Amino acid sequence: MDFRYKKMGIETEIVKLRELLENEVKRNISDGCDGILLSAGLDTSVLAYIASKNNNNMKAWTLKFKTGDDAEYAKRLCPILGIEHYVLNIDEENLTGNLKETIKILSVFDPMEIRNSVAIYTILKFAKKYVSSVMTGDGADELFFGYDFLIKMEKGERENYAKKMWKNMHFSSNDFGRFFNMKIFAPYLSDEVKKYAISLDEKMKIKNKVGKWILRKAYENLLPNDFVWRKKTPIEYGSGTTVLTDIFDDKIKDADFIQRKLTYEKEDEVIIRDKEGCGARIEHKNSFCRICGTNNE
Repeated sequence: MDFRYKKMGIETEIVKLRELLENEVKRNISDGCDGILLSAGLDTSVLAYIASKNNNNMKAWTLKFKTGDDAEYAKRLCPILGIEHYVLNIDEENLTGNLKETIKILSVFDPMEIRNSVAIYTILKFAKKYVSSVMTGDGADELFFGYDFLIKMEKGERENYAKKMWKNMHFSSNDFGRFFNMKIFAPYLSDEVKKYAISLDEKMKIKNKVGKWILRKAYENLLPNDFVWRKKTPIEYGSGTTVLTDIFDDKIKDADFIQRKLTYEKEDEVIIRDKEGCGARIEHKNSFCRICGTNNE
């Protein structure tokens, strides 16, 4: 009796989640969205699947830099869904150039945030050549507990953290969308989907230490298994921008790093922990390059 009840509960939630996501993607398409930023992880694969059923002209964009593997997954998925696919293979020089604009737009110098955001900036800059709006998977990890650190938390700690996180969620794709004059659609962040996800029992989100469980179950028979059960990969790893850490290590000499670190701490009360953070430091005075600190004069 208990087992049947649980099974019925799961199936009911699966139907509800599918309905909400399908309605939202359809609404986005009717509002003119015909593109998607595709990492081919669970979140964007689900959106691509739904979009492909409702728009024969859907296009997808994926960033490829050095060791990133998102592009390989996306190359396999798009033919299955009948989606026109574009891969941007970017070199170090162009990616580093995009870092400057990324930092300028966001006004941040946190290394991890920059590695993730420069990938989004770069692929949006590319997609703008073809469309004026795109769909993103923003919000799925936050709402359905996809991050490893959330899964590892105790229930009480996770609940408290989630309340604050849901209240303060911010995604750089919106900042870049305004910069490029592009409309950003985020189905997972729609009022209906967000409200549903927040009200959902966390047992539906985490099972056997696997996050986004209900989202995976909802599409496990509609998408290939290796996409549905693909392990959460941060944008910086999937796109390949994680190697920026090594680039900054080579770019900034040890002596320069120590000097800049001391200067920033003394003058701005900012603690720089590594060369990457040093490289991305935004100077209040415009006499330094925002990337490496080189004097522009």
